[in-house]
Amino acid sequence: LNAWRSICCCVSEMKCAGLPGGEVNESGGGGTPVQIEQWALGLRLGMWKLRSAKEGRDCVTDEGLPLRTLCDLKGRQVWEYVTQDEEPASTKAKLEACERARDEYVRKRRDEGVKHSADELLRIQQCGPNYMDVVRVRKKGKQKRPASSTKEEHQGTPVDRNDFDEAVSGGLDFYQQLQMEDGHWPGDYGGPMFLMPGLVITCYVTGTMGTVLGDARVTEMARYLRNQQNPDGGYGLHIEGHSTMFGTVLTYVSLRLLGAKASDPHCARARKWILLHGGATLIPSWGKFWLSVLGCFDWDGLNPVPPEVWLLPHSGKSGIG
Repeated sequence: LNAWRSICCCVSEMKCAGLPGGEVNESGGGGTPVQIEQWALGLRLGMWKLRSAKEGRDCVTDEGLPLRTLCDLKGRQVWEYVTQDEEPASTKAKLEACERARDEYVRKRRDEGVKHSADELLRIQQCGPNYMDVVRVRKKGKQKRPASSTKEEHQGTPVDRNDFDEAVSGGLDFYQQLQMEDGHWPGDYGGPMFLMPGLVITCYVTGTMGTVLGDARVTEMARYLRNQQNPDGGYGLHIEGHSTMFGTVLTYVSLRLLGAKASDPHCARARKWILLHGGATLIPSWGKFWLSVLGCFDWDGLNPVPPEVWLLPHSGKSGIG
């Protein structure tokens, strides 16, 4: 269980570091605002805060137990839900900035197809709500190179020294603010859609959904999964990928275990995709394994990998041995 607590911190980092906001619904528009979802769960209005370096080592689980890793949590990033009541002065402006970032994420994903979060919540926390001002290269009023001019025409044009100094200074300031006190730079490990389902299924079968995840993480995990649904209703191996049986089945199962009903629009669309493409039994072996752990698929349906294979001499072609 301690090992899964550590994994929970890692997965929470992936999903909360670049947390999408209001959900993208079936028609591509924005969905339920975060405030409504959180109050519906009885959560006080707040935001996610990164605890890293020394702060990360001081974190405890919902059960009051300290988090432990073999590396003493060095470089580990733990995201905690901080209410506005706990840090009213410092949280209000950042909370508003986070809401704007969430709305912008939904707009970009809907209108421009941008699926990555760009670490917006992390940058707002580290650099402040107006962090973009830190890296602004061109002053107001200055014109960019005309769109009609070619790269060849622009080559050889002298660079204004003030613009150059401002760009270098802004970049240095930006990365200095992102660096944690122990020297590392935190970042969002977003993209894979096949890691969270294993955590969710394990927590479910061990009866630790409430203690390991908690209501706040469950809310954000479900919203993250809903936001990554492809237009055809399926889910990919990663957020940029086309829909696959592996990604769609595991995500559908995760949403249901996180509390979504079968009638949930995202679940209904995912289930339709699964049925139209032959059913969940066509999921690859790794997916069959998780379904078997959950009790939804018979273990006899898996192709086992004999453990003796790992006793073979090492092979550069297979990596086994």
